[in-house]
Amino acid sequence: MAEVQLQLRITADEEANTKENSTQQSNANNERRGSQSRNYKRWYRIVLYTIFVLCGQSIATILGRLYFDKGGTSKWLATLAQVGGFPVLLPLNCVFLCKTLTANNISDPNPPSFLKLLKLVYVPLGLLSAGSCFLYSVGLQYLPVSTVTIIIASQLAFNAFFSYFLNSQKFTPPIINSLVLLTVSSVLLVANNHSEKPAGVSKGEYAAGFVCTICGAAVYGLLLASQQLAFRKVLKKQTVKVVVDVIVYQSLVASIAIMVGLFGSGDWKGLKREMEEYEMGKISYVMTLLWTAIGWQVFATGTVGLIFEVSSLYSNAISTVGLPIVPVIAVFVFHDKMDGIKGMSIVLAVWGFISYAYQHYVDHQKSKMENKVASESSPDCSPGDQVNHANN
Repeated sequence: MAEVQLQLRITADEEANTKENSTQQSNANNERRGSQSRNYKRWYRIVLYTIFVLCGQSIATILGRLYFDKGGTSKWLATLAQVGGFPVLLPLNCVFLCKTLTANNISDPNPPSFLKLLKLVYVPLGLLSAGSCFLYSVGLQYLPVSTVTIIIASQLAFNAFFSYFLNSQKFTPPIINSLVLLTVSSVLLVANNHSEKPAGVSKGEYAAGFVCTICGAAVYGLLLASQQLAFRKVLKKQTVKVVVDVIVYQSLVASIAIMVGLFGSGDWKGLKREMEEYEMGKISYVMTLLWTAIGWQVFATGTVGLIFEVSSLYSNAISTVGLPIVPVIAVFVFHDKMDGIKGMSIVLAVWGFISYAYQHYVDHQKSKMENKVASESSPDCSPGDQVNHANN
């Protein structure tokens, strides 16, 4: 009788252990599937933000040049169109006010106050945005749009430079190669700088446009590096609402600064006559500025989204991919010349991006391998612990 009871107890223990192991395995599988689901969603967001960057940048740049080409003269108004479209994002901000999509489970028990965010994030970023947009407007007024877009590629080099100091960006051979290629791409345009001046633009204005576009690229590179620093050190959250907040408040500050310049310079006095004399008519005048503003907000959403999903340098590199799009469109819309030097500049710029993209791919594969090795080298951990360790 005692032997039978002992056998039953052993059998019950074995069943309990089997059930416990089965439960642990099931939990591990669920965690693994949840991790894969989060990874897929992250890549969906990256693809969506990339589309926003490419489409928004191309459309807004073409429309920005169209404004000047058809009779627009106000650099301040053109600058305001680049940042003043943020109200279109307010409904999105309301949607994510209570329900946000988190990229990871980063929690901050002591969130920064609005006043702190205003002082450390929104105002500095807004002023940098206003400065870069104004400098780009000068470039669009005096340079062919195809030339402007190729010069803008140099912002990747400036972004890498500032990210090195602000975000500890590592300089690997592929990244250095991409920066050199982008620099050479802009230098080639300097050698070809007076061969395609727009009608009515003097040599001095053309030179001013070139210098302002380079400076605008530098300021924009600093802006992106500063945004990444703000996400990492101050905001400490990676949600869609945080992205929208940064865009809205940054654009609001930039719009106020630009409005001060618009009224302080007296430029606003000629806007009514400018609209009446616009070659395409009053309605087209308004629609050009409106869709320019919307296009830049789509671009800004994609840019900031890529910054917190990946990095500021990656976000800038994606915008470089759009370089061939705008010059090709400009050939048909504005009849810009596409000579050998400009074509070579485009090739070098795209080559520079591919070089950077390759480095990002290598880093991604290396990270996956390290996580796999770390997971396999922890035999004492439960399956669920291994999955969590691999995700980290």
